[in-house]
Amino acid sequence: MLSDFLPFFFMVLVQFGYAGMNITAKLALEAGMKPLVLVTYRQIFATFVMLPVAYFLEWKTRPKITKFIVFQILLCSLTGATGNQVLYFVGLAYSTPTIGCALTNILPAVTFVLAVVFRQEFVGIKTRAGQAKVLGTALCVGGAMLLSFYNGEMIPIPNSGIHWGYANRMSKQNASTNSNLVLGSILLMASTVSWAAWIVIQTQMSKKFPAPYISTTLMCFLGSIECGLIGLISEQKLSAWSLSSPIRLISAIYAGVVCSALAFSLTSWSIQKKGPLYVSVFNPLLLIIVAILSWALLGEKLFLGTAIGSVLIVIGLYAVLWGKDKEIKLDKPIKGAEAKTKKVNSVDMEMQPDACGNAANRGT
Repeated sequence: MLSDFLPFFFMVLVQFGYAGMNITAKLALEAGMKPLVLVTYRQIFATFVMLPVAYFLEWKTRPKITKFIVFQILLCSLTGATGNQVLYFVGLAYSTPTIGCALTNILPAVTFVLAVVFRQEFVGIKTRAGQAKVLGTALCVGGAMLLSFYNGEMIPIPNSGIHWGYANRMSKQNASTNSNLVLGSILLMASTVSWAAWIVIQTQMSKKFPAPYISTTLMCFLGSIECGLIGLISEQKLSAWSLSSPIRLISAIYAGVVCSALAFSLTSWSIQKKGPLYVSVFNPLLLIIVAILSWALLGEKLFLGTAIGSVLIVIGLYAVLWGKDKEIKLDKPIKGAEAKTKKVNSVDMEMQPDACGNAANRGT
Protein backbone atom coordinates (compact mmCIF):
# COMPACT_ATOMS: atom_id res chain seq x y z
CA MET A 1 0.00 0.00 0.00
CA LEU A 2 2.74 2.44 1.02
CA SER A 3 4.86 1.49 -2.01
CA ASP A 4 1.99 2.56 -4.29
CA PHE A 5 1.28 5.78 -2.38
CA LEU A 6 4.84 7.10 -2.09
CA PRO A 7 5.50 7.56 -5.85
CA PHE A 8 2.16 9.39 -6.12
CA PHE A 9 2.94 11.64 -3.14
CA PHE A 10 6.50 12.35 -4.31
CA MET A 11 5.45 13.30 -7.84
CA VAL A 12 2.71 15.65 -6.56
CA LEU A 13 5.32 17.23 -4.27
CA VAL A 14 7.66 17.65 -7.24
CA GLN A 15 4.98 19.47 -9.25
CA PHE A 16 4.37 21.94 -6.41
CA GLY A 17 8.12 22.49 -6.23
CA TYR A 18 8.33 23.19 -9.97
CA ALA A 19 5.38 25.58 -9.72
CA GLY A 20 7.21 27.70 -7.17
CA MET A 21 10.34 27.68 -9.33
CA ASN A 22 8.44 28.99 -12.35
CA ILE A 23 7.29 32.01 -10.37
CA THR A 24 10.59 32.79 -8.60
CA ALA A 25 12.69 32.15 -11.72
CA LYS A 26 10.52 34.43 -13.85
CA LEU A 27 10.90 37.22 -11.29
CA ALA A 28 14.67 36.71 -11.10
CA LEU A 29 14.95 36.87 -14.89
CA GLU A 30 12.86 40.04 -14.97
CA ALA A 31 15.15 41.47 -12.27
CA GLY A 32 18.05 41.15 -14.71
CA MET A 33 19.46 37.72 -13.86
CA LYS A 34 20.73 35.89 -16.95
CA PRO A 35 19.29 32.40 -17.64
CA LEU A 36 22.71 30.74 -17.94
CA VAL A 37 23.79 32.25 -14.61
CA LEU A 38 20.64 30.99 -12.89
CA VAL A 39 21.10 27.48 -14.31
CA THR A 40 24.75 27.38 -13.20
CA TYR A 41 23.94 28.43 -9.63
CA ARG A 42 21.08 25.92 -9.61
CA GLN A 43 23.48 23.05 -10.37
CA ILE A 44 26.07 24.26 -7.85
CA PHE A 45 23.56 24.52 -4.98
CA ALA A 46 22.06 21.16 -5.91
CA THR A 47 25.48 19.48 -5.86
CA PHE A 48 26.32 20.80 -2.38
CA VAL A 49 22.92 19.70 -1.01
CA MET A 50 23.03 16.22 -2.58
CA LEU A 51 26.64 15.39 -1.68
CA PRO A 52 26.10 14.55 2.04
CA VAL A 53 22.78 12.84 1.29
CA ALA A 54 24.38 10.54 -1.29
CA TYR A 55 27.39 9.83 0.94
CA PHE A 56 25.46 8.84 4.06
CA LEU A 57 22.56 7.01 2.39
CA GLU A 58 24.08 5.21 -0.60
CA TRP A 59 27.87 5.44 -0.83
CA LYS A 60 28.67 2.29 1.19
CA THR A 61 25.99 0.20 -0.52
CA ARG A 62 26.37 1.64 -4.03
CA PRO A 63 26.70 -0.61 -7.09
CA LYS A 64 30.03 -0.55 -8.88
CA ILE A 65 30.59 2.66 -10.86
CA THR A 66 31.83 1.47 -14.26
CA LYS A 67 33.01 3.52 -17.21
CA PHE A 68 29.70 2.86 -18.96
CA ILE A 69 27.76 4.14 -15.91
CA VAL A 70 29.89 7.30 -15.89
CA PHE A 71 29.13 7.74 -19.60
CA GLN A 72 25.38 7.38 -18.95
CA ILE A 73 25.56 9.90 -16.09
CA LEU A 74 27.38 12.29 -18.45
CA LEU A 75 24.55 11.90 -20.97
CA CYS A 76 22.04 12.52 -18.16
CA SER A 77 23.84 15.74 -17.23
CA LEU A 78 23.91 16.94 -20.84
CA THR A 79 20.18 16.25 -21.35
CA GLY A 80 18.50 16.52 -17.93
CA ALA A 81 20.65 19.25 -16.40
CA THR A 82 22.35 21.35 -19.08
CA GLY A 83 20.18 20.97 -22.19
CA ASN A 84 16.82 20.87 -20.45
CA GLN A 85 17.43 23.69 -17.99
CA VAL A 86 19.37 26.07 -20.23
CA LEU A 87 16.72 25.85 -22.95
CA TYR A 88 13.90 26.10 -20.42
CA PHE A 89 15.13 29.20 -18.60
CA VAL A 90 16.08 31.00 -21.81
CA GLY A 91 12.62 30.14 -23.19
CA LEU A 92 10.97 31.27 -19.95
CA ALA A 93 12.73 34.64 -20.21
CA TYR A 94 10.94 35.24 -23.54
CA SER A 95 7.65 33.63 -22.52
CA THR A 96 5.36 33.29 -19.48
CA PRO A 97 5.19 30.73 -16.65
CA THR A 98 1.81 29.41 -17.85
CA ILE A 99 3.04 28.80 -21.42
CA GLY A 100 6.20 27.22 -20.03
CA CYS A 101 4.20 24.75 -17.94
CA ALA A 102 1.70 24.06 -20.72
CA LEU A 103 4.46 23.09 -23.14
CA THR A 104 6.04 20.71 -20.64
CA ASN A 105 2.82 18.69 -20.98
CA ILE A 106 4.04 17.40 -24.33
CA LEU A 107 6.62 15.47 -22.29
CA PRO A 108 4.68 12.15 -22.23
CA ALA A 109 4.20 12.26 -26.01
CA VAL A 110 7.86 13.03 -26.65
CA THR A 111 8.91 10.41 -24.09
CA PHE A 112 6.69 7.86 -25.82
CA VAL A 113 8.23 8.60 -29.23
CA LEU A 114 11.80 8.36 -27.90
CA ALA A 115 10.97 5.23 -25.91
CA VAL A 116 9.64 3.62 -29.10
CA VAL A 117 12.82 4.59 -30.96
CA PHE A 118 14.99 3.03 -28.24
CA ARG A 119 12.68 0.00 -27.89
CA GLN A 120 11.51 0.73 -24.36
CA GLU A 121 7.93 1.02 -25.66
CA PHE A 122 6.00 -0.60 -28.51
CA VAL A 123 3.33 1.10 -30.62
CA GLY A 124 0.91 -1.78 -31.28
CA ILE A 125 -1.02 0.29 -33.85
CA LYS A 126 -3.57 -2.50 -34.42
CA THR A 127 -4.74 -2.37 -30.79
CA ARG A 128 -6.91 0.25 -29.10
CA ALA A 129 -4.11 0.97 -26.64
CA GLY A 130 -1.63 1.63 -29.44
CA GLN A 131 -4.10 3.82 -31.34
CA ALA A 132 -4.78 5.85 -28.16
CA LYS A 133 -1.05 6.44 -27.67
CA VAL A 134 -0.58 7.58 -31.26
CA LEU A 135 -3.69 9.81 -31.19
CA GLY A 136 -2.64 11.27 -27.83
CA THR A 137 0.81 12.05 -29.17
CA ALA A 138 -0.70 13.85 -32.16
CA LEU A 139 -3.04 15.87 -29.90
CA CYS A 140 -0.14 16.88 -27.63
CA VAL A 141 1.95 18.07 -30.56
CA GLY A 142 -1.03 19.85 -32.17
CA GLY A 143 -1.92 21.58 -28.90
CA ALA A 144 1.69 22.69 -28.45
CA MET A 145 1.75 24.16 -31.96
CA LEU A 146 -1.54 26.00 -31.39
CA LEU A 147 -0.40 27.34 -28.03
CA SER A 148 2.92 28.50 -29.46
CA PHE A 149 1.83 30.22 -32.67
CA TYR A 150 -1.71 31.44 -31.99
CA ASN A 151 -2.86 33.84 -29.29
CA GLY A 152 -6.40 34.78 -30.25
CA GLU A 153 -8.61 36.97 -28.10
CA MET A 154 -7.89 37.61 -24.45
CA ILE A 155 -10.23 35.73 -22.11
CA PRO A 156 -11.93 38.26 -19.79
CA ILE A 157 -10.97 37.02 -16.33
CA PRO A 158 -11.34 39.46 -13.40
CA ASN A 159 -8.24 40.50 -11.49
CA SER A 160 -7.48 38.57 -8.32
CA GLY A 161 -6.95 41.69 -6.19
CA ILE A 162 -3.88 40.18 -4.48
CA HIS A 163 -1.23 40.98 -7.09
CA TRP A 164 2.33 40.98 -5.84
CA GLY A 165 3.50 44.59 -6.07
CA TYR A 166 7.15 43.66 -6.62
CA ALA A 167 6.17 41.32 -9.48
CA ASN A 168 4.07 44.03 -11.11
CA ARG A 169 6.97 46.48 -11.04
CA MET A 170 9.36 43.95 -12.57
CA SER A 171 6.88 43.06 -15.32
CA LYS A 172 6.32 46.71 -16.29
CA GLN A 173 10.06 47.40 -16.44
CA ASN A 174 10.75 44.45 -18.75
CA ALA A 175 7.53 44.22 -20.80
CA SER A 176 9.07 45.76 -23.89
CA THR A 177 12.39 43.88 -23.93
CA ASN A 178 11.74 40.30 -22.80
CA SER A 179 8.78 39.18 -24.88
CA ASN A 180 9.02 36.87 -27.88
CA LEU A 181 6.41 34.16 -27.44
CA VAL A 182 7.26 32.26 -30.64
CA LEU A 183 10.99 32.00 -29.87
CA GLY A 184 10.25 31.28 -26.23
CA SER A 185 7.83 28.48 -27.15
CA ILE A 186 10.31 26.86 -29.55
CA LEU A 187 13.02 26.87 -26.87
CA LEU A 188 10.60 25.47 -24.30
CA MET A 189 9.64 22.61 -26.65
CA ALA A 190 13.33 21.89 -27.27
CA SER A 191 13.77 21.79 -23.50
CA THR A 192 11.01 19.20 -23.24
CA VAL A 193 12.67 17.01 -25.88
CA SER A 194 15.91 17.17 -23.86
CA TRP A 195 13.98 16.29 -20.69
CA ALA A 196 12.37 13.29 -22.40
CA ALA A 197 15.81 12.11 -23.52
CA TRP A 198 16.95 12.27 -19.87
CA ILE A 199 13.98 10.14 -18.76
CA VAL A 200 14.78 7.48 -21.39
CA ILE A 201 18.48 7.41 -20.46
CA GLN A 202 17.71 7.46 -16.72
CA THR A 203 15.32 4.53 -17.13
CA GLN A 204 18.03 2.47 -18.79
CA MET A 205 20.71 3.49 -16.29
CA SER A 206 18.59 2.80 -13.20
CA LYS A 207 18.41 -0.89 -14.15
CA LYS A 208 22.17 -1.30 -13.71
CA PHE A 209 22.79 1.50 -11.22
CA PRO A 210 19.81 1.79 -8.81
CA ALA A 211 21.31 4.59 -6.71
CA PRO A 212 19.25 7.74 -7.38
CA TYR A 213 21.05 9.98 -4.86
CA ILE A 214 24.54 9.24 -6.15
CA SER A 215 23.49 9.51 -9.79
CA THR A 216 21.72 12.83 -9.07
CA THR A 217 24.80 14.19 -7.27
CA LEU A 218 27.16 13.23 -10.10
CA MET A 219 24.72 14.57 -12.69
CA CYS A 220 24.41 17.94 -10.92
CA PHE A 221 28.20 18.13 -10.47
CA LEU A 222 28.84 17.54 -14.16
CA GLY A 223 25.99 19.93 -14.98
CA SER A 224 27.67 22.61 -12.85
CA ILE A 225 30.83 22.32 -14.92
CA GLU A 226 28.97 22.28 -18.26
CA CYS A 227 26.64 25.18 -17.41
CA GLY A 228 29.48 27.12 -15.78
CA LEU A 229 31.64 26.92 -18.89
CA ILE A 230 28.75 27.97 -21.15
CA GLY A 231 27.78 30.75 -18.73
CA LEU A 232 31.31 32.14 -18.44
CA ILE A 233 31.65 32.27 -22.22
CA SER A 234 28.28 34.03 -22.54
CA GLU A 235 28.38 36.28 -19.44
CA GLN A 236 31.86 37.58 -18.67
CA LYS A 237 30.85 40.60 -16.57
CA LEU A 238 31.24 40.03 -12.82
CA SER A 239 28.02 41.93 -12.11
CA ALA A 240 26.02 39.31 -14.05
CA TRP A 241 27.04 36.67 -11.45
CA SER A 242 26.09 38.78 -8.44
CA LEU A 243 23.57 37.34 -5.96
CA SER A 244 23.18 40.62 -4.05
CA SER A 245 19.54 40.90 -5.16
CA PRO A 246 17.29 38.92 -2.77
CA ILE A 247 15.11 37.53 -5.58
CA ARG A 248 18.22 36.27 -7.44
CA LEU A 249 19.55 34.51 -4.34
CA ILE A 250 16.16 33.03 -3.41
CA SER A 251 15.52 31.84 -6.96
CA ALA A 252 18.96 30.19 -7.28
CA ILE A 253 18.76 28.42 -3.91
CA TYR A 254 15.16 27.34 -4.45
CA ALA A 255 15.85 26.01 -7.94
CA GLY A 256 18.96 24.13 -6.78
CA VAL A 257 17.63 22.63 -3.55
CA VAL A 258 13.99 21.96 -4.42
CA CYS A 259 13.92 21.55 -8.20
CA SER A 260 17.26 19.82 -8.80
CA ALA A 261 18.38 18.04 -5.63
CA LEU A 262 14.95 17.04 -4.34
CA ALA A 263 13.03 16.79 -7.62
CA PHE A 264 15.63 14.76 -9.54
CA SER A 265 16.10 12.35 -6.62
CA LEU A 266 12.36 11.77 -6.18
CA THR A 267 11.78 11.50 -9.93
CA SER A 268 14.65 9.02 -10.37
CA TRP A 269 13.28 6.94 -7.49
CA SER A 270 9.76 7.03 -8.95
CA ILE A 271 11.07 6.00 -12.38
CA GLN A 272 12.66 2.93 -10.76
CA LYS A 273 9.38 2.02 -9.08
CA LYS A 274 6.79 2.92 -11.74
CA GLY A 275 8.54 3.49 -15.06
CA PRO A 276 9.15 6.53 -17.31
CA LEU A 277 5.56 7.29 -18.36
CA TYR A 278 4.21 7.27 -14.81
CA VAL A 279 6.16 10.39 -13.86
CA SER A 280 4.55 12.27 -16.77
CA VAL A 281 0.96 11.89 -15.57
CA PHE A 282 1.36 14.69 -13.02
CA ASN A 283 2.37 17.46 -15.45
CA PRO A 284 -1.17 18.90 -15.88
CA LEU A 285 -1.20 19.53 -12.12
CA LEU A 286 1.78 21.84 -12.61
CA LEU A 287 -0.07 23.76 -15.34
CA ILE A 288 -3.09 24.32 -13.08
CA ILE A 289 -0.98 25.44 -10.10
CA VAL A 290 1.14 27.84 -12.13
CA ALA A 291 -1.83 29.26 -14.04
CA ILE A 292 -3.57 30.10 -10.75
CA LEU A 293 -0.42 31.57 -9.15
CA SER A 294 0.47 33.56 -12.28
CA TRP A 295 -3.04 35.02 -12.46
CA ALA A 296 -3.20 35.76 -8.73
CA LEU A 297 0.33 37.06 -8.09
CA LEU A 298 1.72 38.18 -11.46
CA GLY A 299 -1.46 39.43 -13.14
CA GLU A 300 -0.86 37.17 -16.17
CA LYS A 301 -3.55 37.29 -18.87
CA LEU A 302 -5.02 34.18 -20.47
CA PHE A 303 -5.55 34.04 -24.25
CA LEU A 304 -7.87 31.80 -26.26
CA GLY A 305 -5.00 30.03 -28.05
CA THR A 306 -3.28 29.25 -24.75
CA ALA A 307 -6.49 27.83 -23.26
CA ILE A 308 -7.42 25.65 -26.28
CA GLY A 309 -3.85 24.47 -26.76
CA SER A 310 -3.57 23.54 -23.09
CA VAL A 311 -6.82 21.56 -23.22
CA LEU A 312 -5.64 19.64 -26.30
CA ILE A 313 -2.33 18.86 -24.61
CA VAL A 314 -4.04 17.56 -21.46
CA ILE A 315 -6.49 15.42 -23.50
CA GLY A 316 -3.60 14.04 -25.53
CA LEU A 317 -1.62 13.36 -22.37
CA TYR A 318 -4.37 11.27 -20.84
CA ALA A 319 -4.97 9.45 -24.12
CA VAL A 320 -1.33 8.35 -24.07
CA LEU A 321 -1.56 7.33 -20.42
CA TRP A 322 -4.88 5.51 -20.95
CA GLY A 323 -3.31 3.56 -23.77
CA LYS A 324 -0.31 2.70 -21.62
CA ASP A 325 -2.51 1.62 -18.71
CA LYS A 326 -4.64 -0.53 -21.03
CA GLU A 327 -1.49 -2.09 -22.46
CA ILE A 328 -0.16 -2.97 -19.00
CA LYS A 329 -3.47 -4.55 -17.95
CA LEU A 330 -3.57 -6.65 -21.12
CA ASP A 331 0.07 -7.63 -20.75
CA LYS A 332 -0.21 -8.95 -17.18
CA PRO A 333 -2.50 -11.94 -17.94
CA ILE A 334 -0.29 -12.88 -20.91
CA LYS A 335 2.85 -12.85 -18.79
CA GLY A 336 1.04 -14.75 -16.06
CA ALA A 337 -0.06 -17.40 -18.54
CA GLU A 338 3.47 -17.67 -19.93
CA ALA A 339 4.90 -18.11 -16.43
CA LYS A 340 2.29 -20.77 -15.64
CA THR A 341 3.05 -22.62 -18.88
CA LYS A 342 6.76 -22.59 -18.13
CA LYS A 343 6.09 -23.97 -14.64
CA VAL A 344 3.90 -26.78 -16.00
CA ASN A 345 6.47 -27.66 -18.65
CA SER A 346 9.18 -27.72 -15.99
CA VAL A 347 7.14 -30.15 -13.86
CA ASP A 348 6.46 -32.34 -16.93
CA MET A 349 10.17 -32.47 -17.69
CA GLU A 350 10.93 -33.52 -14.13
CA MET A 351 8.42 -36.36 -14.41
CA GLN A 352 9.89 -37.68 -17.66
CA PRO A 353 11.32 -41.21 -17.17
CA ASP A 354 15.05 -41.61 -17.62
CA ALA A 355 16.79 -44.28 -19.64
CA CYS A 356 16.21 -46.85 -16.86
CA GLY A 357 12.47 -46.10 -16.73
CA ASN A 358 12.66 -44.08 -13.47
CA ALA A 359 11.21 -40.64 -13.05
CA ALA A 360 13.95 -37.96 -12.87
CA ASN A 361 14.20 -36.13 -9.57
CA ARG A 362 16.21 -32.94 -10.03
CA GLY A 363 15.55 -31.68 -6.54
CA THR A 364 18.10 -34.05 -4.92
